[in-house]
Amino acid sequence: MPQHATVKSLNADNDAERSIADLIDRARTAMGEFAGASQAQLDDAVTALAWSLYKPETAKELAEYAVEVTGLGNVESKITKNQRKTFGTLRDLMRVKSTGIIEEIPEKGLVKYAKPVGVVAAVTPSTNPSATPVNKAMMAVKGGNAIIIAPSPLAWPVTNATVEAMRTELKKIGAPEDLVQILPDPVTRDATNALMRAADLVIVTGSQNNVRNAYSSGKPAIGVGAGNVPVIIDADADLDDAAAKICASKIFDNSTSCSSENSVIIVDEIYDEAIAALTRAGGYLASADEGRRIVDLLWQGGKLNRKIIAKDASVLAEAFGLSGDAAAAKFFMVEETGIGPDYPLSDEKLSLVLTVYRAKNFADAKRIGTEVLEHVGKGHSIGIHTKTVDHARELAEDLEVVRVLVNQAHTFGNGGGFDSGLPFTLSMGCGTWQGNSISENLNYRNFLNITHLVTTIPEDKPREEELFGSYWERFGK
Repeated sequence: MPQHATVKSLNADNDAERSIADLIDRARTAMGEFAGASQAQLDDAVTALAWSLYKPETAKELAEYAVEVTGLGNVESKITKNQRKTFGTLRDLMRVKSTGIIEEIPEKGLVKYAKPVGVVAAVTPSTNPSATPVNKAMMAVKGGNAIIIAPSPLAWPVTNATVEAMRTELKKIGAPEDLVQILPDPVTRDATNALMRAADLVIVTGSQNNVRNAYSSGKPAIGVGAGNVPVIIDADADLDDAAAKICASKIFDNSTSCSSENSVIIVDEIYDEAIAALTRAGGYLASADEGRRIVDLLWQGGKLNRKIIAKDASVLAEAFGLSGDAAAAKFFMVEETGIGPDYPLSDEKLSLVLTVYRAKNFADAKRIGTEVLEHVGKGHSIGIHTKTVDHARELAEDLEVVRVLVNQAHTFGNGGGFDSGLPFTLSMGCGTWQGNSISENLNYRNFLNITHLVTTIPEDKPREEELFGSYWERFGK
């Protein structure tokens, strides 16, 4: 690297670190002012953050602003996301303790105390410029932490408006506004990396480059992986129910969610009937020629075409040159047989394009799903529509994924639902299978340090024979 380039880079790093140092100082001051807050006070602050986005007029305004600023998704879905995710997260957080004694286990002589982790750096994506920052802020403040948002540069205006709404609501209840802050515009890679290095905990949702940078920041980091969800339609599935759920999930926010179905794998026995059900639900099955056109336009130079992703179905139909029934379609199905780098349809698409695989039977469907995830999305999730519980259990036992959803609209169930037990979140850990540090939905426990008070109990020491006896009998001493 030329010397002048090195000097320029060092100056940029120094400027970013000075700017970040001020944000960190303000965050620590706010935490100091909020130290010792009771559970009720913490819960009031969390509720204030939730209301700042859940409020109907704000949810609508920020949804409209998000689509205007980023060009991604659609307004109605973002209103739903702003409210549903916030409401569900608030439900989860109001049911748990996050300060002082949170658990006592007398028989083990243990008492657990929750304490803050410190200043949280939260990197958020352009696809969820309001819901994700509020979701993370609620979880962070629940533990008495401060949070600094590093938004996608594309989404800075709307995320800044979201942060301002949170700060206004905190001020209204007398809580320190600086518990929630945002990187100043323009958001640069240098500033984001400097924030990661200065914070006490880093949480990243979005770019896998940012996830890797978080893990190399030298600070504890939680990154989440890429999605590329395959969903199996089994031979005994309720086809119309499955199709309706797949459609609702696929078209939500124009398929910007990492939990959106990217591939559907249909067992041969009911293939034609399932395609018919998906068509009734709003799908359009592209011909071979149309499928090639879709691929050629969706990928440009080996990368997803930003002019096409996350757009409305009518925009895609025109762009793909589709006519007739396609003009009224809600999503577009393209049949595929291959998986891997030479078959782009086997990758995540961030668009209303659904890849369709035909499987010989459930075993073959399981194989296809596994190979799709091995290509992209390993660890994230898979879905199945079936009446055969053993098939769902087999997927859970054998596949390297964190979540297996059964008979659910994947987008709505994967990040928490009111009819399932997963906690509400906008950040899904994928385990070590995708290089993540968590194999669960990001939740409030990830924002707590726990002190263990340990007292003596009656001795719990078994005899040697109890532990080694079986081994000695089978293998000798």
